[in-house]
Amino acid sequence: MKRTAFSMLELIFVIIVIGLLAALSIPNLNTNPLSDAAEQVANHIRYTQHLAMVDDRFDSTNANWPSELWQIRFRSVKDYNNASEKEWFYEIFSDKSFDGDSTEQEEAKDPLTGESLGNGTFNNTVDDHKLINLTRKFGIKNIVISGGTNSYDSSQPRIAFDNIGRPYRNALPNLGDDWHKLLLTSDMNITLTGSDDQTSIITVKAETGYVCILDNTTGECQGTK
Repeated sequence: MKRTAFSMLELIFVIIVIGLLAALSIPNLNTNPLSDAAEQVANHIRYTQHLAMVDDRFDSTNANWPSELWQIRFRSVKDYNNASEKEWFYEIFSDKSFDGDSTEQEEAKDPLTGESLGNGTFNNTVDDHKLINLTRKFGIKNIVISGGTNSYDSSQPRIAFDNIGRPYRNALPNLGDDWHKLLLTSDMNITLTGSDDQTSIITVKAETGYVCILDNTTGECQGTK
C-alpha cells in the first residue's frame, strides 16, 4: 500500500533534529573574553614549559646559554592604526641570537593553527588578527606580573623554563652565573585586566612551574582545560 503522509513518529523525529540543528547554529552568548584570554595564556605558558623540556638548551661551552631557554614574553605597544591605543600581546621563543628579542625563526608555532606565536620582529606593531594579540582578540587592556623572586626587571616581563620544567623570571643575554638566581622562589601571578576592568589571575607555581587560573570566588587554583 502506497503511503501519502508521514507518521506522527517520523514528524516528531524531524522536529527534534531541526531543533538540535537550530540550537547548534545559535552563537554562544555566554562567552567570557577575559576567561578565554586567561585559558589561552595559561595553555601557552604550559606549552612554553613543554618546549623547554623537549628542547634542552643547556650548553656547557657557551656562557650565554640561559638566554636560549624557551620563554614567554609579554609586551605592549602603541597601535598607530588604532589611535595609538596600547595593545598587549606575547611571544614564545628561544633567543638563539642572544640579543633579548625574537625573530620569526626563533618563535614557536601554535600546535593547533601553525601560526607563529610572536610578531616576527622587535618593533612597535603587531597584527590585529594575530592569535597572540590579547587586546584585539579579547579586549585585554593591562597585564601585571608579580611575585616569583626579588631578582626581576619589571621592564622585561618574561617567564622562562629549563630542561626539567622549572620556571624563571627572566632569560636575558649575558646573565652568566647569575641566571640561577632568577629561579622562582615563590608563586608568580599574571593578572589580566579586561575591557570591563574585571581581572583574571594566572598563577605559575614555584619550582614545578604548574600553571593554573585562580577562581575569582574561592581564590582556589583551577587547572587549565
